[in-house]
Amino acid sequence: MNTLFAQLWKEYTLSDSRYLTLDIFTVCIEYITTICWGPLSLLTLLSILKNHDLRHPLQVIVCTAHLYGVALYYATSEMDVTRYSRPETLYYWVYYVGFNAPWATVPFWLLWDSFVAISNAFKVSRELEGGKKNV
Repeated sequence: MNTLFAQLWKEYTLSDSRYLTLDIFTVCIEYITTICWGPLSLLTLLSILKNHDLRHPLQVIVCTAHLYGVALYYATSEMDVTRYSRPETLYYWVYYVGFNAPWATVPFWLLWDSFVAISNAFKVSRELEGGKKNV
């Protein structure tokens, strides 16, 4: 196919050939991401925008899932003796590392945000109840 999306897909597969070979891990992780984490990510985004009470629990679940997925994505590629990415800077560092880096950095930052918010909520709750400070 010569559509724009097909050409972009072909270009990206130069950074990770597992997308060309229908690698079973990559297919499974992308399926789970599309079916489960995609809709839950959208729900989480809406809860963030509305500052809903479920924001942080949803954020923890989605961020943990994305961090786990990206860790497995990189680990399965790096641990295999087969090299799935071309070594050129554009394909390895820009496409393979750079394009996938947001899937690790953004969830990590949001997970930290939830950690701080949940910790502060427990601190305020303890103070309101007149409980002892956590040492």
